[in-house]
Amino acid sequence: MTDAPALREARFAELTPAELYGILRLRVDVFVVEQTCPYPELDGRDTEPGTVHLWYADDEGTTLATIRVLENGDDRAIGRVATAVGARGRGLSAGLIRRGIELCEGRTVDIGAQAYLETWYERFGFVRSGPDYLEDGIPHLPMRLAGSLTGQ
Repeated sequence: MTDAPALREARFAELTPAELYGILRLRVDVFVVEQTCPYPELDGRDTEPGTVHLWYADDEGTTLATIRVLENGDDRAIGRVATAVGARGRGLSAGLIRRGIELCEGRTVDIGAQAYLETWYERFGFVRSGPDYLEDGIPHLPMRLAGSLTGQ
């Protein structure tokens, strides 16, 4: 196995069954199993035409880290940020966030961050945009990266 996993991106219709399975399995492994948080993982947003899935996979095709970029009208949202336990500490999620921001083309980007990751997201320019809240029993906070398009 190489040390440099491949960055991949695709819209839902472009994903192979194996890629989709790998992305969903990782998200379930992290959010449902590891964080013991049963929630509706299949929320319909993955299949929207404007959603872009980003992930790193090793040379065997195993999904190591993933995010999705959603269209919310003129704004964008980044979510479902997940990294496999064995792949943490390698900067994979940071690489995905940076690429996700690039894909947002200067638009305002919102995230619902787990509260303990507030300073991690701040390093990409996100700032708190509201009060803390509980989502599925886990403390979260809204964060926003202001857009840089004309008129924003």
